[in-house]
Amino acid sequence: MRQSERGSAMLVTLILISALLAGAAVLAAMQMSSTRSSDVTRTGMSATYCAEAGLAQARAVIAANYTSWGSWLCTASSTSSCTEPSSLYTLIGSHDIDGVTGDDFMVYLRDNDDELSGTNNLAADNDLRVFIVSRCTKYPENVKEVEELVQYSGGGTCYQAQQGGCWGNGNSN
Repeated sequence: MRQSERGSAMLVTLILISALLAGAAVLAAMQMSSTRSSDVTRTGMSATYCAEAGLAQARAVIAANYTSWGSWLCTASSTSSCTEPSSLYTLIGSHDIDGVTGDDFMVYLRDNDDELSGTNNLAADNDLRVFIVSRCTKYPENVKEVEELVQYSGGGTCYQAQQGGCWGNGNSN
């Protein structure tokens, strides 16, 4: 009688060990997926902050050089083909925000749709309004862009006696 039961305990043990190994493999795969997902989220947030830093660094330079906007406009139909003009690159200065060698962002200008009729002419700005676009290049697997519409309204003289005063504080009469 004992001869017919030989090996059944071994078979049950192998099945239990196989089930435990399969469960451990599934748990390890779930943990790896969760880790990858959190890494993508982290680099996405870091890429957005990087692009915002580029925008902040470029804003004053672009505002001070509105006469160059026409030569800095990206005329490519696809924004992924846009590159940073060398003169704008030079004026902005360092594109390294983390201290590691290499540029972390690039900046270009894009015209808003300001034509009254016909198709939009990407090479000409008609209303002194352009988009400053900053693209983070530090994370090539998770590229983020931030854009801001800016307008040049020219400098003017503030007259305290005008209605509302210079800073909206009344006429100070």
